[in-house]
Amino acid sequence: MVSAGIHLIRENDTGTELATFNFNMPRTKGLKTSKSLVAVVMGSKSDWDTMRAAAETLEKFGVAHEAQVMSAHRTPGLATQFAANADSRGVEVIIAAAGGAAHLAGVIAAHTTLPVLGVPMTSALNGLDSLLSTVQMPGGIPVGTLAIGKAGATNAALLAIAILANSRPELKKKLRDFRAEQEKKIREAKLD
Repeated sequence: MVSAGIHLIRENDTGTELATFNFNMPRTKGLKTSKSLVAVVMGSKSDWDTMRAAAETLEKFGVAHEAQVMSAHRTPGLATQFAANADSRGVEVIIAAAGGAAHLAGVIAAHTTLPVLGVPMTSALNGLDSLLSTVQMPGGIPVGTLAIGKAGATNAALLAIAILANSRPELKKKLRDFRAEQEKKIREAKLD
């Protein structure tokens, strides 16, 4: 590891690892094998305040995931290697968040054929610069771009779950139950 950081592992009640949060910056050689289906990457540790919503949503659905800081500009080798090796490590969807120039999702997408979901972070221009940098990809290198900030982080996790649910009936049921619960809350809402 290049610098000190936080490494947390959360397990569910059956002992299955659900999430690995790694804020160390690993060297670009020898990335470890992953049990994660979804990778959540972000350009800066400060983005974690927002992207925690994605990790918490994945955790509620029991989806194994990992979270890591990497930068398209400050650690381009790490971002490139991470994207190129994600598929072979078992990752099926990547959520990439960045602010400002917000090139992380595009760099990741350029080096993998996995679905990449981009989450623009709030920045100097209220996130509009991040949104445009994430959404305006050239034809042939798609990034599914979500809303700016926490709503985008939550929806990126839900979209990743929907992608995974296409081949996992148990996740499809959880997603349907979640939607039914949302509908129930709205239908039962009372105004003062």
